[in-house]
Amino acid sequence: MISEKMQEALNNQINEELFSSYLYLSMSSYFQETDLPGFASWMRVQAQEELMHAMKIFDFIAERGGQINLQAVKEPVHEWESPLGAFEAAYSHERHITGCIDNLVDLARENRDHATEIFLQWFVTEQVEEESSADEIVKKLKMIDGSKNGLFMMDRELGTRVFTAGSE
Repeated sequence: MISEKMQEALNNQINEELFSSYLYLSMSSYFQETDLPGFASWMRVQAQEELMHAMKIFDFIAERGGQINLQAVKEPVHEWESPLGAFEAAYSHERHITGCIDNLVDLARENRDHATEIFLQWFVTEQVEEESSADEIVKKLKMIDGSKNGLFMMDRELGTRVFTAGSE
């Protein structure tokens, strides 16, 4: 059985993951509207991954005999100054999520909840990838410095990303 405190913290993380999905969907819409379909596709895949993360936690709570309490998801930002601005926001958001996951690990350790701590290790590893991926794109966008040719090439590159259910 999962402790009430851990259950509440995991339910809060479900909300964080659902907000992440919503935020990336908003970014996908922004990129679609700015005629960058590859960027839009990349963000749509990211939104799907975040939804999978929420469901992973959802299933874990249920498996441990806990109660799932879904909360309202706040409204995401809808516009950014530039593709770079959007990806800087994505990188910043991933750093926030890493902090949330770290706090969950700390709580699991404090409560000597070994099962939850082991479960959360997947998210710790995932966050390293998430931050690295967003940071790499930020660096590339800074390198091309608004070049239309550079954006076109990045759009083509980012558009090759596909969502694979179960890979998360």
